[in-house]
Amino acid sequence: MRFPFIVMMLLAATSANSQSYTKYVNTFIGTAPLTDPKVLGYELPKGWRSWAGLTFPGSSLPNAMVQLSPMTEYGSGAGYEYEDTVILGFTHTNKGHWNLCNIPVLPLSNPGEKFGSRFSHKKENAAPGFYQVYLDDYNVQVNLTSTLRCGYHQYTYKNNTGRQILFDLARANNRVSNWSIEQVGNNVLQGFQQTGERIYFYAVLNTNVEKLEKKEEGQRSGFAIVHLANGQAGNVELKIGLSFVSVENARQNLQQEIGNKTFSQVRKEATQKWEALLSSIQVKGGTEKQKQMFYSCLYRSFLWPALRSDVNGEFTDAKRQVAKADFNYYTEPSLWDTYRNKDVLLGLISPEVTLDVIRSMKDVGDKKGFIPTFFHGDHGASSIAGAYLRGIDNFDVKGTYDILLKNANVSGGARPHIAEYIEKGYISDPDVPDPHVETKAKAGVSKTLEYSYDDYSLAQIAKKLGDTANYRILMARSKNYKNMFDPSTRFMRGRLENGEWIKPFNPQYPYYEYMYREANAWQVSFFAPHDMQGLIELYGGAKGFESKLDSLFTVPWNPKHIARNVETMIGQYCHGNQPDHEAPFAYYFIGKPEKSQKMIDTILNSLYGIGEEGLALCGMDDAGEMSAWYVFSALGLYTYSATDPEYLVTVPLFDEVKWKTSTGKLLTITKPGKGRNLTGIKVNGKENKGYFVPHDLFRNGGKIEITTK
Repeated sequence: MRFPFIVMMLLAATSANSQSYTKYVNTFIGTAPLTDPKVLGYELPKGWRSWAGLTFPGSSLPNAMVQLSPMTEYGSGAGYEYEDTVILGFTHTNKGHWNLCNIPVLPLSNPGEKFGSRFSHKKENAAPGFYQVYLDDYNVQVNLTSTLRCGYHQYTYKNNTGRQILFDLARANNRVSNWSIEQVGNNVLQGFQQTGERIYFYAVLNTNVEKLEKKEEGQRSGFAIVHLANGQAGNVELKIGLSFVSVENARQNLQQEIGNKTFSQVRKEATQKWEALLSSIQVKGGTEKQKQMFYSCLYRSFLWPALRSDVNGEFTDAKRQVAKADFNYYTEPSLWDTYRNKDVLLGLISPEVTLDVIRSMKDVGDKKGFIPTFFHGDHGASSIAGAYLRGIDNFDVKGTYDILLKNANVSGGARPHIAEYIEKGYISDPDVPDPHVETKAKAGVSKTLEYSYDDYSLAQIAKKLGDTANYRILMARSKNYKNMFDPSTRFMRGRLENGEWIKPFNPQYPYYEYMYREANAWQVSFFAPHDMQGLIELYGGAKGFESKLDSLFTVPWNPKHIARNVETMIGQYCHGNQPDHEAPFAYYFIGKPEKSQKMIDTILNSLYGIGEEGLALCGMDDAGEMSAWYVFSALGLYTYSATDPEYLVTVPLFDEVKWKTSTGKLLTITKPGKGRNLTGIKVNGKENKGYFVPHDLFRNGGKIEITTK
C-alpha cells in the first residue's frame, strides 16, 4: 500500500520544523478512484471513472490565483488521477471541475516524439504549498511551490546538457482558441493562453535561453520548447507570474510576490500561511486518521473561490473589461455546492475573503444586472444573507439587497422560470413519455424547493433592513416547497403545467434535470431547512416523518439506476452529491439526535479516506463542500440552515476542540467520555435549550460542553 508511505513522507517533510498542523494534511486524498460497487451503489460501466474526489495534489495558498499541480489527463476533473503513470505537465490553475488547468509547463530532456514522463508515487511527495516528483523518462527532479499569484519551479536535471522546458500552451481543460509566447532578453518568457478568458504569464529563468522553438503558434496542435543554454550547473529555476489582465500585471505580480526570494523562502512562507489557517482550529483526542482527515478536509475547504485581481488592484470584470477596485476580486463561489456549509466556514475563518467575495458578486451584479449563481438555484442569497447575519456587513448592503431582489423577481436573469414560480407557487415539468437520466427539462421540483429556501434567505435581509413588505412576500413564497409535496406518495413530486402530478412516478429513479437536479425523489424530499416543522407536518407529524426518514436510509438502492454523480448510497441517501447532505441531521427535529449521530458517524468513519490506498472520497469534493461537511460534522457543529446564524450541536469526533475565532476570542468544545449519544449541552456552564447554539459564541468566545452516553 502506498498510503502509509506518503504519510511518512509528509511527516518527514515537516518534522524538522515547528509545524504542528500541515503535517496532518494529505493533499492526495481525493485523487484516487472510487471503484467499490458496495459503496457506489452500482457496478461502474466499462470505461467509467466515478466522479469522486476530483481533487488536485499540487501547491496553492488559501484562495489563491495560482494552483500549481501535475497533469496526468486533460479533460479529467482536476487533471490528476492517482492511478495514472505519466505526467504531461504542471499547470497553474485548478478547481476540480473539468475546467482551468492553464499554462502547462514540463521540463524535458531528450523528449522524443511524445511529451510526458512516467513517474512513481514512491518518488512523489506533497504538502500544503509544496509538490515534488521525479520524472523518470527525463531524469529530472521537480520541486514546486507558489504564492498567491505566482508559481516557482525548481528542476534538477541529471544531465546539464540538452535541457529543455515545454510550454504546452495549446492544452488546458478548457478549449484553447489562441496562445502566444515570446522571449524577452536572455532569460525571460512572456505570453498568454486564450480559453474562455485570457490568462497572461511572465516567466523568469535563472539561466539563459539558447533558443525558443515554436511550432504552429496559436494553433491547437502547436507547442513551444525553451532550449536552455549549456554550461550552467545546479538547479534550473523558473519563476512565473500570472494575471487575467495583462503581461505587465503578471510581471508586477511576480516582482512583488517573489522577486529575489529563494525557493526555500517561498516554500517556508507558504507553509507558514497554511499553519496560521489550520491552527485556528486545534483538536485533541480522536485517532491519527481522524486528525489527518480533519486537517486535510479543512485544507481543501480553502482552495476556492480563487483570487482574480492583481497586486495593483486590477481585474477583468464580468463584461471582459479591465477594472480596478479597493478590494480583492474573486471568482464566484460554487454556490450550489458550497452555500450549505463551505461558505459559512470561509466566513468564520477568513471573513476578509468572504467580504471581498460578496463585493465581487456585487460587482458582477452591477455589470450584468444580477448577482451570479452557480449551476442551480439562487444561493448567493443564502451565502450573502448568512455572512451578513453573522456580522460581515462592511459592504453595500442596500445595493446588494436590491440586486438580490431583482434576482428573485425578474425573468431572464438568475432564476430560470421565475415567472411561473411566482404565478403558480411551483415550477412544472413537461409530460415526457419515457424520461431517462439525461432528459433535459426544468428540474422543477429541485428549483421550487431551492427557490423557497432562497426566498427565506432574502427575507432575512429584508427583515434586518426593515423592508416589511418584501419580508412578508418572501416569507410567504418560502412556503412554496409545500406545493411539490404529494400526500398520496409522501414525496416531493413533479407537476405538469396544469397542476397534475407527473405519471408514471418512480421515486427511486435519478434524473439530472427532469423534476430533480442530480437526484431522485427520496433525496430531495427532506429539504426545507428553513421550515422543518412545516415539513414534518406534511408527513403527518413526528412519527410519520421518522418512519419516512428511516426508509431513506434503509430502502435498498437499485443497482440498475446509474447516474454518475448520484452515487455512494446508504439506502436511498446519497452522500456522494449535495442535494440531501442535510438529511442525516433531520432526526434532531423530532427529538431523536441519537439516530442522526449514528448516521453521521457512519459517514464520517466509512466514506472519507476509503479505497485500497485510503485516498478516495465518496463523491466530488465540489470546491470544498464535501470537505466542509466533514469539518463541521467532526467538530460537532453543523450549519443546518446556512442562512441562520446558529449551529446544530452534534457529538464531535474529538475530546476537545479549541477554535480561535476571527475576533480573537476562543471557543472551546469539550466532549468527555467515549459515548456517541448526545444527552446534554451546556453553553458557558448553563443548560442549553434545544440543540442549536448561537453565532455569538464566535463573536465573544465561550464554552460548549457536550455530555453523552
